[in-house]
Amino acid sequence: DQLDVVNVLAQKCIEISKHDWDIFEDSWDFQRHPLLVHKDGSSLEQAFNNWSDFAEEQFQRLKANEEELNRIFIEIYGLQDELTPEVADEDITIRRADRERDVRSFISYAVGCMFGRYSLDEEGLVFAGGEFDLGRYKSFPVVEDNILTILDDEYFENDIVTRFIDFVRVAFGPEMLEENLEFIADSLNRSASETARETIRKYFLRDFYKDHTRIYKKRPIYWLFSSPDGTFNCLIYMHRYDRDTISRIRTDYLLPFQDKLAAEEMQLRQLLTTDLTAREKNAANKRLGEIDKAMSELSKYQELIHNLANKREEIDLDDGVVVNHAKFQNVLAKIR
Repeated sequence: DQLDVVNVLAQKCIEISKHDWDIFEDSWDFQRHPLLVHKDGSSLEQAFNNWSDFAEEQFQRLKANEEELNRIFIEIYGLQDELTPEVADEDITIRRADRERDVRSFISYAVGCMFGRYSLDEEGLVFAGGEFDLGRYKSFPVVEDNILTILDDEYFENDIVTRFIDFVRVAFGPEMLEENLEFIADSLNRSASETARETIRKYFLRDFYKDHTRIYKKRPIYWLFSSPDGTFNCLIYMHRYDRDTISRIRTDYLLPFQDKLAAEEMQLRQLLTTDLTAREKNAANKRLGEIDKAMSELSKYQELIHNLANKREEIDLDDGVVVNHAKFQNVLAKIR
């Protein structure tokens, strides 16, 4: 009976489309990133290829079902002379695999695991407010103080690049870590002279937050505290914000970062008193100029952070992102 066939095909189309919607984190029913769902060993590239094959199969299945439905309705209504059952690829609404997009979304999932929004030990959303339980993150521990630094080098243990590399090591095992980092870097517009780690750091410094605000439609759940020229940056997860978060940013990261730069400046000045080549002298002076500029920028930013820390501002998650984000807009990166 044709009605039964139509119902079965329509149901299959709905299931395929729903599965497609749920594989990325902007879905309420998101469970786990597709590169982890489809891994069968230590290779991230192999996981991507498995995911790509699966997505292509789903795409072709949906297309065949839609064309079969078209055939049935064309026949029922006698429209053979006016319509054809074929469906163009661009009219199929589910996604095929896309290496750059899927690696970027994998990085986003990793950051979610760092903050405890997700966990490698559980499927779906693990924390979005309420009582935070560190015990739900055994395989890959979360960042306990809810602060991840994004700086031009690994100045702190909570450096986002260091934590991301740890995530890849835990999720895919240590055996192919370097190959997996190469695969990630090659997916991120890597330039010829860069190491994999340099490319990943450049992505976090330049593009991660843009991607995040786009995925969450200018309602970011991770907030980027950023000095005016971007010398100092750190991320927090708004659902884990508390009244002392700003104070911790200042005392545990911003002030020590200023101290580290001051120590580097002193070393360079001592170095310039020794016997250097012209090239070494130029490099040292150039770096001193950069540090001087950075120190001036951070000094002003530190004042803003200090004032805000003293306020111990509260947020109410029920007020939504826009209202809460606005309370800190002087010290946060603009939402573009």
